[in-house]
Amino acid sequence: MNDPLELPLRDIHLPGAISFWPLAPGWWILAGVLVLAAVIAWLLCRRSKLMKLSAISLAREELRKIIAEYEKEPDPVKLLRQVSVLLRRVSISLFPRTEVASLIGEEWLKFLDQPLTGQPFSTGKGRILTEAPYRHELATDDIETLLKHCRDWIDTVAVTAGGRK
Repeated sequence: MNDPLELPLRDIHLPGAISFWPLAPGWWILAGVLVLAAVIAWLLCRRSKLMKLSAISLAREELRKIIAEYEKEPDPVKLLRQVSVLLRRVSISLFPRTEVASLIGEEWLKFLDQPLTGQPFSTGKGRILTEAPYRHELATDDIETLLKHCRDWIDTVAVTAGGRK
């Protein structure tokens, strides 16, 4: 028998170090999923912002139509009803429905005061939104002031909700 030390065997060769590049397929899939998630999040944020801005522009247009209709046929009760519905619709479009939809009376007026300086709705002439059904007559200057407060409210909410006017 031959001596094992004399056999013509080669030494054990270890494989080379594992390279960082190219990445394994799992890392490529993870990178793709992260990029896709970032794009979807950006699109959803953009869609939400555009929807808010479109709600605001529609509210401005609707307020112009309400005022034009009031100038043709001055019916203060109808005007107040339309303005109240418009403010409610805009609020539900821009703010969480669970916070806004159930507000009535003083709570509703305080909510409308939040973005504005002072308290034009809860302590000012804006109170006629809740008091009008119980009044016999409404003064024209009260209605003009209310419409100004409504315009201011929509413009202020436009800045806070959409980021621009």
